[in-house]
Amino acid sequence: MSAREGWDEGWDVVSGVGITALGVAATRAMETARDDALIDDPYAAKFVERAGERLPVPLPTSLGAAMALGNGAGEDADWRRFFVAMAGYMGVRTRFFDDWFDDATASGVRQVVILAAGLDTRAFRLSWPDGTTVFEIDQPRVLEFKDEALADEGAVARCARHTVPIDLREDWSDALLREGLAPDRPTAWLAEGLLPYLPAEAAGELFETVERLSAAGSRLAAEHMDPRARDVLREPRFAAMQRRHGVDMTAMWPEGERPDPAAWFRDHAWCVETSRGGDVARRYGRVLGDTAEGTFDTATLLTATNA
Repeated sequence: MSAREGWDEGWDVVSGVGITALGVAATRAMETARDDALIDDPYAAKFVERAGERLPVPLPTSLGAAMALGNGAGEDADWRRFFVAMAGYMGVRTRFFDDWFDDATASGVRQVVILAAGLDTRAFRLSWPDGTTVFEIDQPRVLEFKDEALADEGAVARCARHTVPIDLREDWSDALLREGLAPDRPTAWLAEGLLPYLPAEAAGELFETVERLSAAGSRLAAEHMDPRARDVLREPRFAAMQRRHGVDMTAMWPEGERPDPAAWFRDHAWCVETSRGGDVARRYGRVLGDTAEGTFDTATLLTATNA
């Protein structure tokens, strides 16, 4: 499968790049089940259950069960061990951005845009100040799947929530403005788990659009993977696991260099701070053990402010 096919407009939560949204939901469900959970996402497991057997990842009901799934030898045990480790990192990443949203709204920001929102449920599970509007941008079929599942659960948003069903390769800025974004007011932008899947040109265009629509006081948070991450994907044992389970991450990540968001936004006069994934984990009292597939320190969590 080519990277372009991975972004085919027909994909949903059980195919192509769309399956990563469901995979993240599975890791958030695992994190929520931990005794020392960093987040509480009561809807994550519901998304995975709704997808049924189409998702090639484990969904244990407890961390102990997750560890048991990884016991033994062979590709299945390797896959489960990797997924348990990934869930630990996703718990850290999710909590980091949750806390960042708390800081952004405490500073007075009342507009939030979640780019490639996937199965993100922050509009439903975080406490938002009165007057906050959350815009969620993603493919129509992904948002449809999410909205149906949340409706079945009787979930009620804790803010004004607007979905923007559009492909990020299209003119999503016009769609966002039509939905009510006010570019003269500060906005908090989140690009969580998005940038690795964007070709260089698309990433650059996204940065330019965020810059153009950001009033003074706007904020950005993003995850950036350094070039070592592609080496992790190509590690023979991890590549074999991907083939076995039909999840070709290498094909989903476009070839070539992508712009470094920290450098780009610094060049455009934003104040930028970066932290390695492992360092963030330690701040939350969690150790991200290395796996045979690599280290989660290939991830940088970035925050920026348009002063």
